[in-house]
Amino acid sequence: MIKITPAFLKQLWLTLSASLAFLIIGLVRGYSSSSIPSIEKYDPNIIQSSEQKSWIGAIPPLGAFVGSLLSGQLMQRAGRRRTLLLTAPMWAAGWLLLGFAKHLPLVLLGRAMTGLCVGFVLAPVQVYVSECCDPEIRGRLGSLPTLSMSLGILISYTAGNWLYWRYLAFFSAVFCGALFMALLPLPESPVWLEARGEGSAAAVKWLHLSARATAVVEDDDNPKSEKSPEVPSLFTRRVFFSSAVLKPLVVGFALLFFQQFSGIDAVIFFTVEIFQNSGSKLDAMTATIIVGLVQLLSNAVSTLLVDTAGRRPLLLLSAAVMCASMLAMGAAFYFEFEHETWLGYLPIASLVVFMVGFSLGFGGLPFLLLGELFPAHHREQLSALASAVNLLSMFTVIKSYHALDNFLTPAGTFWMYACFCAIAFFFVLFAVPETKGKSLAEIEEHFRGKKKSQSIQISTIS
Repeated sequence: MIKITPAFLKQLWLTLSASLAFLIIGLVRGYSSSSIPSIEKYDPNIIQSSEQKSWIGAIPPLGAFVGSLLSGQLMQRAGRRRTLLLTAPMWAAGWLLLGFAKHLPLVLLGRAMTGLCVGFVLAPVQVYVSECCDPEIRGRLGSLPTLSMSLGILISYTAGNWLYWRYLAFFSAVFCGALFMALLPLPESPVWLEARGEGSAAAVKWLHLSARATAVVEDDDNPKSEKSPEVPSLFTRRVFFSSAVLKPLVVGFALLFFQQFSGIDAVIFFTVEIFQNSGSKLDAMTATIIVGLVQLLSNAVSTLLVDTAGRRPLLLLSAAVMCASMLAMGAAFYFEFEHETWLGYLPIASLVVFMVGFSLGFGGLPFLLLGELFPAHHREQLSALASAVNLLSMFTVIKSYHALDNFLTPAGTFWMYACFCAIAFFFVLFAVPETKGKSLAEIEEHFRGKKKSQSIQISTIS
């Protein structure tokens, strides 16, 4: 049970405000599924081939990949909150360009701009939330951005069912303005302020952060002088291959890689097509909304469980359920159960169960861990690199789906995704530490292999 305290309310306010960025990410992800049928119906001259349709869906991850590579430096220099503030008007411009586009190149440019902004905010949101929350509630609050992303996807699916595609873009731009206004009264991350030598007392006081939340790990290899020491570059051999950097980097990269190669975005982007090919009689848009609603509800359950059940159990359960559902989905295509009676519902049931399994663990926890695992000195750059891996994997999954469908058959494609889910299960079992209830300093200490309690210096607020 969470106690309603001033600290909880302030940290919840900050988290909900930052989570608006993930809601807009959901709008970006859900837009193509809703808008492409509308474009084909009302402006058929814009889309001439299925290849052009695939680029409308796949180009945002490419833009996001570029944005994620730039976000590390931006987050380090401007701060977490200011990065989100700077992105909001650029995001609105991308949506407006998309809404006014008369030709395909402008549509693709608008989609690329909205994708670029996805890359700008993906890591900063989770880092900002993780650094501004107490360890006891960081799991629940850190899961809210992913819940917001699911809500954004559902909003896009639902609004796209009755809004003209241009109006859907204008509608999405409104949330960018809401993001900007919500962030204005909030403080910057105390961790970033402390690293810049700007003083974090005011931010810590506003957030009512505990001493454990503001603890830092002292680097024994770099003794402190009277002045703030120069932080060594991440891309030096001694730093990059140190256990404090390399171990969490491998864990973070792998979790975000497995998140995408579970086949999630093949399911999200091609839900309508998958339902049609499986022989389902369910209306395509209705099926799409059902999948979005299931994802939202499952993410809500995960948010409630993450600080009680822990990260590892939810990730293990998620991988096992996804593996089973992808095996069942492949079997539905291979044996053509749609010609039978009750087995004809297996494709629908498999996708729904897959979304439940994904949302319980791999949907949001890799992003939560993004803000928890990496050491404070290099959290910006490492989070940005991990986001880039995730987005490049997303683009690969989306663009390769039809090629794999032709080469391996639908059954073989889903069985391949099942294999990745099985590998993810064993990776979590043997390589992922539990971070429930631990401060960021304690997590960093774990990867450094330190045992001495004096390695953690607790900041005090006068």
